[in-house]
Parts: sequence; structure tokens; C-alpha cells
Amino acid sequence: MTVVTLRQWTIAILSVLVALASWRFLVFGVELSMPFMAHHLEPRALALFAHIGFAPVALAILPFQFSARLRGTRPRLHRWLGRVYALAIMVSGVAGLSLAVNSSAGPVAGMGFGLLAVLWLVTTARAVWLAMQHRIAEHRVWMIRSAALTFAAVTLPLYLPALAAGFGFDTGYVLVAWLCWVPNLIVAEWWLARRRARPAA
Repeated sequence: MTVVTLRQWTIAILSVLVALASWRFLVFGVELSMPFMAHHLEPRALALFAHIGFAPVALAILPFQFSARLRGTRPRLHRWLGRVYALAIMVSGVAGLSLAVNSSAGPVAGMGFGLLAVLWLVTTARAVWLAMQHRIAEHRVWMIRSAALTFAAVTLPLYLPALAAGFGFDTGYVLVAWLCWVPNLIVAEWWLARRRARPAA
């Protein structure tokens, strides 16, 4: 197994596992499974359930959309999965923006999650529009950016325990509001820049 294949499998497994784990609220309830989100239940239940219910859909679909085999052998399925992915992000992103504005973690955390929601919506909408224009190369570039932001659902639960242990939960939660997605996007842009530079090299 090559390094690239191993990386792809790692991303795929983490995406699917975290997506499945994110639906734990269906079994245990929000208060028990996501206590840091429970304050949204009374005033913003619809936004809360839209966000935590639809975000895992996008995350679970994510690795399949980057499968070259699926795109080559089942293009129609690829397009339909893309539509579901985009719809899930539209619903979850708008709901997430509402939750970020009303975050109990303070304005810095709210701004981090709010900017994530805005960029998530913008990159995905741009990717969809480019696909509709049949500008496939550009569509893939914007899908990589969208995917980097979707993957924040994986990096957040990976980083938060360490940040909470090192700085306390309140400070760790503020830090993770930015660290769960900014490094992802930087890595995506670095990878895209390297890819653009290869023909010239």
C-alpha cells in the first residue's frame, strides 16, 4: 500500500467513523452525548438538530466523492452523491451559522465557528456552480477546499481532548473553534499550490 493510498484510507475511515459517532445523540440524547451543545436545545432546537443531523451526512459521503473509481465507473452516482453532499452542507452550514452567533463560548469561539460555516457554504456553493458549468478542473479545486472544511468534524474531536487537558475546557473550546479548520484549509491550499507548480517544474 502506497503512502497516498494509506492516507486516503485513513481519511475515509476517520470520516465514516466520526460521522457514525456524531449520530450518538439519537440514542443517548444531546444532554448526555453533547453537553457543550445542550444550551441550544431550548431556544434553537431546530438549528441544533439540523446542524448535528446533516453534517455527518456530508462527512460520510466525503471520501466516496474523491474516489476516482467511482467517478469513472459510476458518474451518475457520483453526481447524485454530490447533490446530497451539497444539500447536507447547505442545511448544516446555515444552521451552524445560527448556532455560532449564539455560542455560549464567547465571541472569539463564535467568530471561529461562524467563519467556518460561511466558508463551508461558499466553497461548496462555488464547487456546485462550477460543476453545473462543466468546469470540472476548477470544480475539483473548490471541492478540495470544501472537503478540508468538512473534515473539521474529524479534527475537532481529535484536538479538543488534548486542548481541554492542556488549557482547560473553556479555553480549549475557544482554541478548537479555529484550530479544527484553519490548519485543514492551509494544508489544502499548500497541496493545491504544489499541484499547480508540478507542470512548470
